[in-house]
Amino acid sequence: MALSAFHPAVASWFSRALGTPTPPQAEGWPSIKAGHHTLIAAPTGSGKTLAAFLSAIDDLVKDAIAGTLGDETRVLYISPLKALGNDIERNLDAPLSGIDAELAAMGLPRSEIRTMVRTGDTANKDRARMTARPPHILVTTPESFYILLTSEGDRAMLKTVRAVLIDEIHALVGDKRGSHLALSLARGRRAAR
Repeated sequence: MALSAFHPAVASWFSRALGTPTPPQAEGWPSIKAGHHTLIAAPTGSGKTLAAFLSAIDDLVKDAIAGTLGDETRVLYISPLKALGNDIERNLDAPLSGIDAELAAMGLPRSEIRTMVRTGDTANKDRARMTARPPHILVTTPESFYILLTSEGDRAMLKTVRAVLIDEIHALVGDKRGSHLALSLARGRRAAR
């Protein structure tokens, strides 16, 4: 499968920017694209996070081109570390702007996919902006995800989430934060109905 299931602009960006997929990407994408719960365990720097994100971004790009990508949150990324979440948001700029450049070169409209970080450090004005115009990709921590579930407006925003990406899950498994996240995910799933 490799890149054949991706939109040509997404596949072209990946090939130009990164070359060939790593084994975790090539082996993970069929399961991710089929909509299965997928766990990728591989060494640092092997492309695990991009494997999950590229599939989610591809879905967003396809919807943007079809005109069906509204002002709604579609991807929820949860990281145990605020600093990692901030890095992820910055690191998403390269694929998003690169894919938009590929779309423009193909004569297609840009996707204009929006991202935002929501943690305990997020200013009230940014939280209000997020509620008024939700990001397509929301980056958060387990604790902030829980807080989002306690607010009616934020729960409504989470109803449109189609993909949940949990990074560094090994840092959460086996402790209270992991149990708390599992409960929040169950609550989030129930709230989405």
